Amino acid sequence: MEPIKELLFGKTLNELIQVSTDLGLPKFTAGQLADWLYKKQIGSIDEMSNLSRKVRELLTEKYDFGTVLPAKVQVSTDGTKKYLFVTGKHQFIETAMIPDDDRITVCVSSQIGCKMGCLFCMTAKQGFQGQLSAGEIVNQIRSIDEAASVSNIVYMGMGEPFDNLDEVLKSIEILTSEWGYGMSPRRITVSSIGIVPAMGRFLRESEAHLAISLHTPFDEQRKSLMPVQIAYPIAEVVEEIRKWDFTGQRRVSFEYILFKGLNDTSIHVKELSRLLNGIKCRINLIRFHPVPGTPLVSPDEETILHFKNQLNDKGIFTSVRASRGQDIYAACGLLSTKEQNSNLKI
Repeated sequence: MEPIKELLFGKTLNELIQVSTDLGLPKFTAGQLADWLYKKQIGSIDEMSNLSRKVRELLTEKYDFGTVLPAKVQVSTDGTKKYLFVTGKHQFIETAMIPDDDRITVCVSSQIGCKMGCLFCMTAKQGFQGQLSAGEIVNQIRSIDEAASVSNIVYMGMGEPFDNLDEVLKSIEILTSEWGYGMSPRRITVSSIGIVPAMGRFLRESEAHLAISLHTPFDEQRKSLMPVQIAYPIAEVVEEIRKWDFTGQRRVSFEYILFKGLNDTSIHVKELSRLLNGIKCRINLIRFHPVPGTPLVSPDEETILHFKNQLNDKGIFTSVRASRGQDIYAACGLLSTKEQNSNLKI
């Protein structure tokens, strides 16, 4: 059995310098490697034509290039695409490509499954199956058909990004560094349920936007929806956010899935206004699309718009996120769960 090789794709410039040093190559080789990995659309070490054959052979002995094409893609009637990637031992992750006028947003996963157990999330029902490497995260952008046209990236796919913070930060470094993809961090948003220590580190070590999954301002109700509330109450999450400056270009937003008769009342509007008072932020209201095994349903459009208008009247900029790709298992975790269950039956 051949030893498993390390992957080059997903390494930072400093790591590529170490690769060069370990192989006895000049330090500038790291810059050449980064250029091939992140600026050119190649798929093998042998295509790195400005490296000598001997250097390519040295690299090939220990490393694989490391990119993977999607195993499947579904296309919605509205243009949204859902890409399925195979990772690990017959495990699956999802990536969504969402076109909107002149923008193309890619929603990436950061874990295989998730351990956070949110009641409304299909990914949670898979349980936690593993962490994604920085390379596996960035590959979700690099290996889709629209790679050259991506304008925005959101870490809102499978998994909790702050439960895999080292690799998430590495992936952001690759995406935003001059030696990498050179993307502005203001084009990247990372969504979290609110793991306070990791959130603080993320805000210190990156310039990307932050989105917090809120869903209700009330402690006991949030515990019933999101077990993380026990360890990191939303009041503590908000208190940490108050320590940071969001008056410039960097944004903080709060995601709020509306559930009929549960979190869509005027009392919730009043408490949200109190909780977020003084923070420059926005609330993104999200329609809930049914997930098997949960009793939750979405309120009607009139209720959603009334809730939005009440928040705007309180001075909190609020919008309703457009529903996309409902005909292709767009809710996070549905497609990968379907594929995983199909493979189990084989």
